[in-house]
Amino acid sequence: MDVNGILEQLLQRARTDCRLRQELLSTRHAEEPMTALCETASRYGFHLTPGEMLAAGEEYCSNLHKSVNGGATYPLEGWDDLYELFFAALALME
Repeated sequence: MDVNGILEQLLQRARTDCRLRQELLSTRHAEEPMTALCETASRYGFHLTPGEMLAAGEEYCSNLHKSVNGGATYPLEGWDDLYELFFAALALME
């Protein structure tokens, strides 16, 4: 399963599991927040690594850039940050 699928399943589980949701939210205060998120997710059976999350966001952006004939005509400012998007969705559950 790809990273987006894993994060979607993790969000679905967090929707009904308050303990998991609170653990995920508390990772934002860790010294290495993305690593803490991945470790917490892995404890619940959702295996992620920070590198996979970063690569998935970059790949998505690269595919957008390549999807225009000959390449994008304007530079993209960045790529989707799956970490921040995940927490935005998680915050909506509160």
